Amino acid sequence: MNAQRTTSAPERVLNAHTAMDAVTLRVGDLEVMTSYYANALALEPLEERSRGTEVHRVLGRGATPMVRLIGTPGLPAVDPRQAGLFHTAFLFDDAPALAATVLRAAQDQRGQFTGSSDHLVSEAFYFTDPEGNGIELYVDRDRSQWRYEHGTLQMSTLYLDPNAYLQRHLDQSVLAGVATTAGRVGHVHLQVGDIPTARAFYVDALGFETTVDTYPGALFAAAGGYHHHVAMNTWNSAGAGPRAASLGLGEVALTVPNRDDLDALAARLAHRGLQFADDGRSISLDDPWGTNVTVALPGADVDEVLSR
Repeated sequence: MNAQRTTSAPERVLNAHTAMDAVTLRVGDLEVMTSYYANALALEPLEERSRGTEVHRVLGRGATPMVRLIGTPGLPAVDPRQAGLFHTAFLFDDAPALAATVLRAAQDQRGQFTGSSDHLVSEAFYFTDPEGNGIELYVDRDRSQWRYEHGTLQMSTLYLDPNAYLQRHLDQSVLAGVATTAGRVGHVHLQVGDIPTARAFYVDALGFETTVDTYPGALFAAAGGYHHHVAMNTWNSAGAGPRAASLGLGEVALTVPNRDDLDALAARLAHRGLQFADDGRSISLDDPWGTNVTVALPGADVDEVLSR
């Protein structure tokens, strides 16, 4: 149903146990993109469903959906200057699992390696897929190693030698079974038209908390003290308006622990006059640039992901 409720000013932020869910990409060549994510990132096709002329296919590791690909070949290509996806960040449990995935991605020439960085809170490697969607592969440092100054989390972009990292962490036994190691979406980094509007939506309305706002043209926000579940920047997209229909980002999804969290979110959205849909297990709405955002209860199976 569509909902727009009247309520007193809510004060709650997102639950500390909020997590990211599978990201949805609209793709022009479903088979090429499926093959790329399966080979380069060791994701396995879990299930698919046809919806009219579209085919929706979910890939992941184990039972964890990580990306949904929607074959929509009639749409124009990704415009790197419009609002949308900067990258999807896939999080791994340890350095050997990350190194094994990075090696696979580097060996698949259909994508492109674009760099690697030590962010103080994490170590990350960056790629683009065959249709120009950004990918980050990363591992977190233990939170005991994160540093704060005057209450602000310290993040940076320091050089990380990719060859030295692989030499130090690559384990042949992990490489052979990398598809069985855990992976999940750790965060999503978005391109937006301006930071104040992004802050009003993702922080004030959705309920993320700002973690870093010292990078020029960027904002990082999270729940539960994480370094970021969502980032927003204007580096390529300053001044961008609502997105035109195109390939690329289709949906950003996250989960909250219980229905009370969805009710609190509904109150925040209604207080700000934002229209949203609530089906009992999830709330869905568009951000100011037309990107669909879904906040759902955990435990959704692949069928539920496909039905969104």
